[in-house]
Amino acid sequence: MCERLKDYTLQRTTMDGPKTAIQSFYKDKIIFITGATGFMGKVLLEKLLYSCSDLDKVYILMRPKRGRSIELRLDDMFKLPMFHRIRQEKGYVLKKVLPLDGDITTHNLGLADEQRETLTNEVHIVFHLAATLRMEAKLKDSVELNTIGTKRVLELAQQMKHLQVLVHLSTAFCHVDQEELGETVYDASHDPDDIIKLVQWMDESAIDLVTPKLLEPHPNTYTYTKRLAETLVAREYQNLPCVIARPSIVTPAVKEPVPGWVDNLNGPTGILVAGGKGVLRTMLCDTQYHAEVIPVDFAINSLIGIAHKVATQQKQKSIPVYNITQSGVVPVTWGDILEMGRNTVYQYPFEGQAWYPGGSPHTNKFVHYILLFFFHIIPAYLIDFLMLIFRQKRFMVRIQKRISDGMQILQYFTMRDWIFHNTKLLIMRGEMSPEDQKIFSIDFKGVNLNEYMKVLVLGTRQYCMKESLSSLSKARRHQAIMYVVHHLAIFLFYFGILYLIYNNLEIARYSLDFATQQMKSLPIVGGVVKNIHL
Repeated sequence: MCERLKDYTLQRTTMDGPKTAIQSFYKDKIIFITGATGFMGKVLLEKLLYSCSDLDKVYILMRPKRGRSIELRLDDMFKLPMFHRIRQEKGYVLKKVLPLDGDITTHNLGLADEQRETLTNEVHIVFHLAATLRMEAKLKDSVELNTIGTKRVLELAQQMKHLQVLVHLSTAFCHVDQEELGETVYDASHDPDDIIKLVQWMDESAIDLVTPKLLEPHPNTYTYTKRLAETLVAREYQNLPCVIARPSIVTPAVKEPVPGWVDNLNGPTGILVAGGKGVLRTMLCDTQYHAEVIPVDFAINSLIGIAHKVATQQKQKSIPVYNITQSGVVPVTWGDILEMGRNTVYQYPFEGQAWYPGGSPHTNKFVHYILLFFFHIIPAYLIDFLMLIFRQKRFMVRIQKRISDGMQILQYFTMRDWIFHNTKLLIMRGEMSPEDQKIFSIDFKGVNLNEYMKVLVLGTRQYCMKESLSSLSKARRHQAIMYVVHHLAIFLFYFGILYLIYNNLEIARYSLDFATQQMKSLPIVGGVVKNIHL
């Protein structure tokens, strides 16, 4: 650990000009981050190192993975494109990052006594971001990571002698029973300590049986366990300087650390890729509802600003809560996003489109499931059948299953109009100096949505799908072929329908003529047919 800090003071370069209020606050601070290897965690770490370079050091909780030590994992992380500007401009600050071998799911976070003592004696700021984002996770696993993990972090924070603020990352969707989400804490439907005891002594099959009843009205274990975690944090407010931050759906970066940065296919990014590849043709979505999304760099800048504000202001009677959303500032709908996304994908297509991008959102479940059957399930099995014939690896049914599972989760959020109050966030931004507003931007109105969609698509291509920009010409040619195939298929489909109708009409006309001739040949006496033999 000491070796990582060795001589970094000789290598550091001081940023020109005076420090802003937020930068001055972070000067010489020692920070502890959980979840630093996740999507938001990496962006937080990079932003702190780049814009608050005078901080003392940052401890991050990591665990070995796939046979690679925490040191190797950290080196791998620093090689990512998102750390490019730091490597180029301020390589010395990377030595300030000190990994600690631990795990949020183990007792005492898996830290050795010496490590815990170091943290309790040194840390000033804690960012607790570690969580499982798997909404389909089993209740036991989700409670272990999101609820018990938070409890372990709180227990460690209680021992920190110089703690100024603990920022707990929650989600704006953890109170689904509220028609409007205020910037306050709401009681959980169950006591988190009771749920913790329940998952610890019950066997997994019994937990699975009671899970649906426990979750009501929550759609998944993620929002439920994040709500329980909020309750735990709120209970400790009188003993700890803590704050709850609730971002909405987090999307790729507008600008920092690099435009379009993203490293997962969660939420709208997954829709974009599935639609862009031509394998998503229908989804349940009310296009009139507001899309509560926020770029990751705005969310991270908000966290950094929130920590500064809470640590420097007078303590309030109740725990401060910030909803990190763009509600009421930029009224963008799901219809806007889907339309802009479609147009952008046509200009900057993904490689290997399975079909020409198309399809549409629906609010009628019956129509959606009919289209799902004909345009998702049948083509998936047909493609895998062809793969089987040609002795190739089958993949399409598996991919469609993953898309279906993801859409099943996301559609809960796209079929409801969410109202989030974000007054505290907007007030905080208004109180920031012009310099801080520039460095730690939360300027929703300053984002050109069409330009952002282009950045989002190109970022997803490069950083998530690993598709080089040099392949755009080839992808456009492939898309042109798919366009012809798509419209040819539509023509043949409708031609086939008309042909069947025409043939059936011919058959019906022939049958009618034949019946008429037969009727005319029968003898009729007084309007009554004679000699009819059955």
